[in-house]
Amino acid sequence: MTNAAALVEKVSALVQIPSVNPLQASDPATAGERKLAEFLADRADALGAEVELDNVLDDRPNLIATFEGERPEALVIDVHLDTVAIDHMTDDPFDGRVENDRVYGRGSVDTKATFAIVLQVLEELRTDGRRPTPTVHLVGTVAEEMGGLIGARHLARRMLDTDMPVHRMIIAEPTMCAPVHGHKGGVGLEICVHGHAAHSSRPELGANAISAAARIISAIDAEQERLSSLPSTTAVGRGTLSVTEIGGGVARNIIPDLCRLYAGRRIAPGEDPVAIFEDLVRLVKGAAHPHDVEVELANGTSFPAFYTEPSDAFVQFLAHLSEREPETVTYGSNCLAYDELNVPKVLFGPGSIDQAHQAVEWVDISELVRAANVYRQIFTQI
Repeated sequence: MTNAAALVEKVSALVQIPSVNPLQASDPATAGERKLAEFLADRADALGAEVELDNVLDDRPNLIATFEGERPEALVIDVHLDTVAIDHMTDDPFDGRVENDRVYGRGSVDTKATFAIVLQVLEELRTDGRRPTPTVHLVGTVAEEMGGLIGARHLARRMLDTDMPVHRMIIAEPTMCAPVHGHKGGVGLEICVHGHAAHSSRPELGANAISAAARIISAIDAEQERLSSLPSTTAVGRGTLSVTEIGGGVARNIIPDLCRLYAGRRIAPGEDPVAIFEDLVRLVKGAAHPHDVEVELANGTSFPAFYTEPSDAFVQFLAHLSEREPETVTYGSNCLAYDELNVPKVLFGPGSIDQAHQAVEWVDISELVRAANVYRQIFTQI
């Protein structure tokens, strides 16, 4: 059994190191993943790992800590380093306090707990004079919460282009220790509608970009209604489409010459994100006519859905260890970045997604212990 007190102490220590995604951080002192990556690198090095900080962008490194196993067969565990914003939190986001049989603070459940769990289990095996059966690559990736999964995409290219072995992957997310075998992918559209400014007393002399944007929104809503009527082909469900951001206008007496929108399309298994993007561009431009409109792919990339059959051997292995049935989820994860890696992939981790991104974030200690016991079996039975 895992030393629960030591595990809780490790989770609390990680929460106390701010690593807010820079695209969401209002305070530069809390932004970025480097401090957390360096802290984890030191801990992994002390346990005998081969450690590398692989810079991805703007001094934001991925962590790669390799623990040599008894066999060369490799298990990659991806845990994202960044957290969401803290401005809406109602208590100290970084105190890592322990009360009510929970560890509190930003990142406690999403998803620093897995770093602590993996390091704790590997430390206990080392104390017993043992190595994990598989070679374990514990990877901390940047920019999962916002920024197009650039950390995971960087790692995926590295694994595809080099000799870094990978035979199975666990992507850490709060799943209540259930093995998650599927979720939707995504396409984001950055839409810019161009009009022509005029005095609002003479609207006929202008071209109202907001009015054109309204027609686009109406067309997108109609497409969402169509999608909602389609049958689901898997437990992941149907694709969806929605507008989530809009901005335009400069003054109350000026016909607006510009309006910007963001629309997100969730991709169901079997759907082609490239074809969907092309179809949506046609829909948007048709609705905006005769206005000029630019449509760009958000973050320069799109992601097909992640889906593995629940009968997959690795999924069933984790289900057996955790005593939880395989599930699908509605949120996305770094798993989308690893689509080209033809290896078994599963989302797995302690705690509930319902506690993630909240004004008060926490993880149950019982969940930490449960996940640690599963990882101990993974490291000794694969």
